[in-house]
Amino acid sequence: MELINIKGTDDTPNVILDKDSAKFEISGRSLPEDVNMFYEPILNWIDEYAESPCEKTEFNFKLEYFNTASSKIILDILLKFEEIVENGHDVVINWHYHEDEEDMLEAGEEYADIVEIPFEYVAYTD
Repeated sequence: MELINIKGTDDTPNVILDKDSAKFEISGRSLPEDVNMFYEPILNWIDEYAESPCEKTEFNFKLEYFNTASSKIILDILLKFEEIVENGHDVVINWHYHEDEEDMLEAGEEYADIVEIPFEYVAYTD
């Protein structure tokens, strides 16, 4: 599978989707002007990945901020990984949040209530 490695900007997140090294991460800030255009190749990549996923997938969300449009896409991403779980594969979502950002922790907890995927919450300080 082709590697996706998008360098983030002030408005778009860093995205690394690398099946060969089992590194899956979205980090930074997500408020792209056209959220569908930005995330379309990511959603397509996950669809392709779902056809032959790794034995265990650990997906890292390390978002500092995301807007409402991005929150819908994040749910879409999680629903795709839920399908992978339903097909018998191990998936864990590592939800990273700054220890001072209760809102980001709560967002992760709300997603965890919606999808049937194990969530791990990882607090960081810097």
